[in-house]
Amino acid sequence: MLIVKLYVSAIKPIKAGANKVEENPIVVILLTVVGMLSWECLTAWRITKGTKLAIINFGARLNECLKASIALKKKGINISIADARFAKPLDEHLIWQLATDHEAIITIEEGSIGGFGSHVAKFLFEKNLLDNGLKFRSMILPDKFIDQDKPELMYKLAALDSHSIEERVIDLLNSNIVLQKQK
Repeated sequence: MLIVKLYVSAIKPIKAGANKVEENPIVVILLTVVGMLSWECLTAWRITKGTKLAIINFGARLNECLKASIALKKKGINISIADARFAKPLDEHLIWQLATDHEAIITIEEGSIGGFGSHVAKFLFEKNLLDNGLKFRSMILPDKFIDQDKPELMYKLAALDSHSIEERVIDLLNSNIVLQKQK
C-alpha cells in the first residue's frame, strides 16, 4: 500500500490540472492493476444530452465536436456528445443507451478503418441495434497522404474539423440510407 502511494504521488504531476485521480491515465492504469480502482472510471463521459443524433468521440477531436454542436444548436439541431476516453473496454451500456435514444450515431476518431468506430459498428450489429433503422456513420482519417501543415489545416483536409462534423451531422439527419444487417 505504501509503495502504491509513493508511485501515485510521483506520477500525479504528469497531467497538470487533473482534478481527480481518474483524470490521470497513468494513475488509472496503475491503480487498476493493483485493484484499487474499479473499471467504472474507465467508462465514457456523456458531455451533452440532445435528441436525434449522438456523436461518440474517441481521441482529441472533442473540442471540434463541441464547436460543431454549438453551430448546430444555432440551426435548431440539438445533439448528444459522449467522450469514449477508452477503446477498451467498450462502454456498451452508454452505446446501447445512445443507440436506443437517438435515430443516428456518428463516431469520430483520429484513427483509420478497423479502429474505435469499427468496434462500435460491430457492437451495434451484434446487438441488433441496426435492425430498427438506426443510422450509423464513422468519421476517420482518410486513407491518403496528407502533407505536413498546421494541424488545423490538416484536420480540415482530413474532414475532421468542426465544420466537417457539422456538415456530416446534417447530411446524416437528411439521409434516407440506413445500414441494415445482411441476412
